[in-house]
Amino acid sequence: MRGRFGDRTPALAETTLLRRRASAKLAELPGTSQWLFTDEALQQASAAPVARHRAQRITAAAPHAVVHDVTCSVGTELAALSEVTDRVLGSDLDPVRLAMARHNLGGAALLCLAQADALTPVSRDTVVLADPGRRGGGRRRFDPAGYEPALDRLLDVYAGRDIVVKTAPGIDFEKVGMLGFQGEIEVTSWQASVREACLWSPGLSGPGVRRRAVILDRDEQVTDAEPDDCDVRPVGRWIVDPDGAVVRAGLVRQYGARHGLWQLDPDIAYLSGDELPDGVRGFEVLEELAYSEKRLRQALAALDCGALEILVRGVREVQADPDGLRRRLRLRGQRALSVVITRIGTGAAARPIAFVCRPSR
Repeated sequence: MRGRFGDRTPALAETTLLRRRASAKLAELPGTSQWLFTDEALQQASAAPVARHRAQRITAAAPHAVVHDVTCSVGTELAALSEVTDRVLGSDLDPVRLAMARHNLGGAALLCLAQADALTPVSRDTVVLADPGRRGGGRRRFDPAGYEPALDRLLDVYAGRDIVVKTAPGIDFEKVGMLGFQGEIEVTSWQASVREACLWSPGLSGPGVRRRAVILDRDEQVTDAEPDDCDVRPVGRWIVDPDGAVVRAGLVRQYGARHGLWQLDPDIAYLSGDELPDGVRGFEVLEELAYSEKRLRQALAALDCGALEILVRGVREVQADPDGLRRRLRLRGQRALSVVITRIGTGAAARPIAFVCRPSR
């Protein structure tokens, strides 16, 4: 490569490797196999199904508005938006990423791109989309004040306007409220992984909705406007570990009420029921025991377990090292089983319980 391409070799090698990494994340967007990326831009880019969901939701909430992506980077969100509307603007402060966006989106009709600072508005009467930088020097930024641009400044600059802001999934919801944000926080998962949180200003939010969980694999959404009459009862036939977006959004009770499930403990996210909701992975309870490694080892040996999936909430010593527990159990059997280890009760009444289960799939 060096003999043929000389000093362009590092850029060529990086581009080839980044395109390979992007294939699983962005392949659903047309032409991405020939896109240009930087490493940080690719890491922060939304997966194609997530970007498409956001684009469809924006255009459904504001069907006649122009959408302005004020941190367009290499163009992922613009590509998704361009599939559903031709009323799109893009801008970015970084000239390299902007040049990459021009290359990547060369076939998008009527797409306007400009170099501009997100904190200096260059459009009026638009829906603003922002994805502030959360990486720098190879490290993640968890504090919203450390975003580029900082979340508080971004919300101040666009106060009173329709705005959508992509954030890290682990963002502190209380801190967002302290910044004066009064809209909806949406948490999205795809392929059983929580991908991101997104802030939707009041003009774009659902009526009465402050939290939303979106499970793209199931095309399911849960909000805090739904009933949350979810009982607390002993375990039934099945245990359900709700999707991470539901747990992160704090909507376990709403999810349980929707599917006819109940909680094992009011402070623990596991749900239970006598019937498994359609399409949901669950764990059929084979045995319940007071948790100790010795008791669990004996129960698994009696059930001929040779491979074990460990799910745990509320039991710190297991959460700290589930792989270590699996090794110490010395499994020698033929069956693949799961164990759900959790705490039931609070204070002096709290006790760790293990449910040995057969996974539905």
